[in-house]
Amino acid sequence: MPQKLSVQTLRLLHQRDCDLHSPLGWNLSASEKDIVTTISGQPERTYPSWIAIGIAFWMHCFGFAAHGQILGIGPDPELLDIDGYPAQVGYVTSEGFVDADAFLEDQSGWTGSHQSWQILPSGLIYKTYLANTKEPRLAARIVDVPDDSTFFDANVGARVGLIRFGTSDPIRPEGFQIDAEGAAQVRLDIPEEVDVRAADFRGGLVATWGNRYRQTKFGYYHLSSHLGDEFLIKNPDFDRLNFARDVLVLGKSIYFNEWLRFYGEAGWAFFDDISEPLEFQFGFDYAPVCPTGLRGAPFFAANAHLREEVNFGGNISAQLGWAWRGSKSGSLLRMGFHYYNGESSQFSFYDDFEQQFGFGVWYDR
Repeated sequence: MPQKLSVQTLRLLHQRDCDLHSPLGWNLSASEKDIVTTISGQPERTYPSWIAIGIAFWMHCFGFAAHGQILGIGPDPELLDIDGYPAQVGYVTSEGFVDADAFLEDQSGWTGSHQSWQILPSGLIYKTYLANTKEPRLAARIVDVPDDSTFFDANVGARVGLIRFGTSDPIRPEGFQIDAEGAAQVRLDIPEEVDVRAADFRGGLVATWGNRYRQTKFGYYHLSSHLGDEFLIKNPDFDRLNFARDVLVLGKSIYFNEWLRFYGEAGWAFFDDISEPLEFQFGFDYAPVCPTGLRGAPFFAANAHLREEVNFGGNISAQLGWAWRGSKSGSLLRMGFHYYNGESSQFSFYDDFEQQFGFGVWYDR
């Protein structure tokens, strides 16, 4: 008779896997952490394999067993959603248990080794850069710029998946995906009757591919900058600049562990006005990868963006605060402090230096 494991235990084991990678070690006693670490065998990142070993361990220790007919064993296993992680459990019994033997034999039993074509998939293979102020996303920041003004900077946009061939994990999918992106990046001058000072508009298409720890992107975006009507009325002598660029970008992203990601990107504009062709950026993101629930988790991110039109001076930005990861969508909500130093983040003023101190809220897919 095959030995069986409850789906509840499978869920618990996954949650403890997430907790092991949390720097705060939530829900894990020292002995539990030793157990999971021992099971994982650490240096190799073959998560489906060691989670399967962990399932056998829990089954052995706690004796989860049940009688019932095994359902759905075959080439097209049933997909069961476990806290946002689609697990292939074609070996679910009629009484709601998982056949641990079948699970161990087929080590694809967790998080999406099953690949398929998906229209409008959840999640992104190549995540947006958390500290880059020009990335398409939903965001709002109150920032103070000494010797200038206090601004409300808002990003209204997103990057979304159009089509994917790969896994269905919404948080760390693998495979190949095409994304569309678009955003309006608006600056409102709060002391000046909340006038619109400027807005940058961005849109593009991106092809991304990769696995759990390494991702690549290649794509195109257009960006153009515009001054606000109220600003031009109050500053009729201001020299309006038609800053615009059409850019091909190539980026690489590497996760050193479940929380820490480093990235680099190069862009070349085949058309530019005011701007110059080349740009480079690099940085890191430290944020929760597993669903956090209401408790949330800390995050920290930094980005350096170098642009040819300012002699590769560009800017640096950093963000620090608290984040929440959704279990179904894989989306990330952040709140925290924001710091920016360098040439203006509004490209109508591309050559003006500014230092920003502020607080922000950010929402990313």
